[in-house]
Amino acid sequence: MKNDRLLSVDFFRGITMFLLIGEFTHMFTYMTAPQFEGSWLDLIGTQFHHHPWNGMRFWDLVQPFFMFIVGVAIPLSSVKREARGDSRSSMTVHAFKRAAILLVLGWALYCIGPGRITFRFQNVLAQLSVAYLIAFLIRNQRVWIQAAISVFLLLITELLYRAFSVPGFDQPFTPDKNFGAWFDLLISGELSGGHWVSFNAVPTTAHTIWGVLAGRLLLSQKNVNRKMVLMIVPGILLVMAGVLLDPVTPIIKRISTSTFVLVSGGWSLIALALSYWIIDVKGYREWSRFFAIVGMNPLFIYLFAHVGGSDLVFQVFKPFTFFLMGWTDEIFAKMMTSAITWMFLWYICYWLYRHRIFIKI
Repeated sequence: MKNDRLLSVDFFRGITMFLLIGEFTHMFTYMTAPQFEGSWLDLIGTQFHHHPWNGMRFWDLVQPFFMFIVGVAIPLSSVKREARGDSRSSMTVHAFKRAAILLVLGWALYCIGPGRITFRFQNVLAQLSVAYLIAFLIRNQRVWIQAAISVFLLLITELLYRAFSVPGFDQPFTPDKNFGAWFDLLISGELSGGHWVSFNAVPTTAHTIWGVLAGRLLLSQKNVNRKMVLMIVPGILLVMAGVLLDPVTPIIKRISTSTFVLVSGGWSLIALALSYWIIDVKGYREWSRFFAIVGMNPLFIYLFAHVGGSDLVFQVFKPFTFFLMGWTDEIFAKMMTSAITWMFLWYICYWLYRHRIFIKI
């Protein structure tokens, strides 16, 4: 990594992806096992599970963080590609190809479990395909235009949920009884099973648009203090707006209500500002490289973990950890195996990084 690189962006993307792959090791599930109920471990573990409906936990921020940091990277990448002579038309063609690949990959992941064609688009890759393309196409528009488009997407979402009147799906904030559920039945013929909806791709596009604006700000010639103010103040205002509007439109991650997007978008801006200040401004860089390495190959490690790679690694280490920890409760042996699996997934990213292998689309 070059010293003049915005390591905070790599760190932000890396720690987000590190947490996402951690989910596939089952560590967070073991932390909330019945024997830990009421303990500090259960309290922490609960924060690494999505809120069942109206409310917010830490884990509800991880996907918005990823959608957001993809947006941050768009202007940074565009500047580099233009500097090496890539035309805007070639970049646009590449953006359409990338969006199509993300959509296919996101859809294909849902076909693995049932072993049949399943048209579902609730995961991060499928939703990112929509958000990324929209954010890319408007990346050079004026700030107020991009902001207005993001607000328009939230208003459209609000209107569709509140005004939709098909019997059985006219309860905007009731699980599986809302517009999002109806839309899933329309395109796939089934519900997600966890109250997730494909239409989330529309409101969460705001996260990626706001990421583009943050990326443009980081590239600007404004002084550091001005950059911090322009990230933290809007971030705080977005969080406050979402919380204050919760009685009107509940904060619901599973259908990405407008208030959820506001709160999570605000926290995204605040988190990026703090990362930028600590890592790139104050110069505390070395510790962040552990996570930044994961951010170098985010798509590969996510897909590897998702399609069973993490389970395979878990099974490889399980006999050894269970032998060494046979004297403990089985849940502790499982947690140790999960921790080793998690670190091995990190090592895969490290090996790729050391060999300068970066898998991109």
